[in-house]
Amino acid sequence: MTVTDPCFLSIAEAASLFAARKLSPVELTRAYLDRIERLNGTLHAYVRVLYEEALGAARVAEAEFMAGRSRGLLHGIPIGLKDIYDTAGIPTEGGSKSCLGRTPAEDATTTRLLKEAGAVLLGKLTTWEFAIGGTAFDTPFPPARNPWNIEHDPAGSSSGSGAAVAAGLCAMAMGSDTGGSIRWPAAWCGLAGLKPTYGRVSRAGIMPLSFSLDHAGPLTWTVEDAAIVLQAIAGHDPADPASANRPVPDYRAACASTDLKGVRLGVARSIFERDCLALDQMRAAFEASLDVLRGLGATVTDIELPPLALYNATAFLIARGEGFAIHEQALRSRPQDYGSLARDRLTIGAYIRASDMVQAMRRRLILAEATNAAMSGLDAVLLPTAPDPAPRLGELAPYFGNQRPTYMRPFNLTGQPALSVCNGFDKAGLPLSLQIVGRCFDEATVLRIGHAYEQATPWRERRPQL
Repeated sequence: MTVTDPCFLSIAEAASLFAARKLSPVELTRAYLDRIERLNGTLHAYVRVLYEEALGAARVAEAEFMAGRSRGLLHGIPIGLKDIYDTAGIPTEGGSKSCLGRTPAEDATTTRLLKEAGAVLLGKLTTWEFAIGGTAFDTPFPPARNPWNIEHDPAGSSSGSGAAVAAGLCAMAMGSDTGGSIRWPAAWCGLAGLKPTYGRVSRAGIMPLSFSLDHAGPLTWTVEDAAIVLQAIAGHDPADPASANRPVPDYRAACASTDLKGVRLGVARSIFERDCLALDQMRAAFEASLDVLRGLGATVTDIELPPLALYNATAFLIARGEGFAIHEQALRSRPQDYGSLARDRLTIGAYIRASDMVQAMRRRLILAEATNAAMSGLDAVLLPTAPDPAPRLGELAPYFGNQRPTYMRPFNLTGQPALSVCNGFDKAGLPLSLQIVGRCFDEATVLRIGHAYEQATPWRERRPQL
């Protein structure tokens, strides 16, 4: 393995070079910091860069390597955190004027676990305000831009996370996903974005948006890297009431083989051919992906899921009701401290009746049971992540989900693990995406399928030209 630009190494590649003493954590961290210095003024992926802190952590990691101590594959790897992840002594501001200067006393559980794994924190990444505010121009921080074309949107709400990983400004970034906010930036920025099963990764110390829909997970360049990160952050946490006490398997071992013989896949065709018609190029890339997976030994059959509108309406009511409950006091006392998009989207929750929430919770169970029944005998379900590639920055309508809904929110409602991977590019050079949805707590199979697909296709060889 030769190092051309260390900022374009995968986590697995960088870890291998560290072990062989062909690259040091300090060298890699300096390379990322230099690249951030050159490009962040254009991409606005970071809201805060921790130059001295990152170099200090890299020096510690390097000393540990020299002393023969390794903490694992994340040891010495430079990462970024969406600016809703608490960081002790470092501001976590949620992209909002209302939280400027907010400095937590403790790390989020995931922040702590990543530090314990030896990761080097480069800084805090741009987020839609409180993970809901959209691509906004009236908040303290400018919106992130898509590295494949800076005139286009990187999606959100983990907008800086998607932009930073795609542009080579960090090796991995943590995001959050309430209705697609990990998978959507992964789709539009050409990454692997993993939403683990609800309860698999702690949300303690992460600014909440919807207690029953929020998920935490990584955005990485490769599926193998997502497996490496999940290994470090998965597990039970008593500080998160929704945390599941389930065994954590060896996720990287799931990426050991690219043979999918015996894997049974279902295609949720009605979602993207009837409920919200995907763009022709997206559908063509999807069909080509099915051919690749069949060639790897998987069997593929069509299945019927409930209408997308039912999933989305149910999730919308729950998310807005819970979001308003979280922000009600601040919205009433300091509405001027919110950007207009976040304020308007959250305030909708004030008009949701208790009976609406009760019916939404009932409908959620019905939809989860119907999804599980449709998956009977299958290992995973396939569909695109979104109907379209990235639009120009600022073109997303305030309530875009009503016009061209994405295909992600159903699986926040059901809590299933879902992975977005790049499956090609459109004629303008913007990424297209494939979504792989598994059974609850079976991230290993989702990662296995995604990794096998990546290894059989050339898409990881192509990087944004900046």
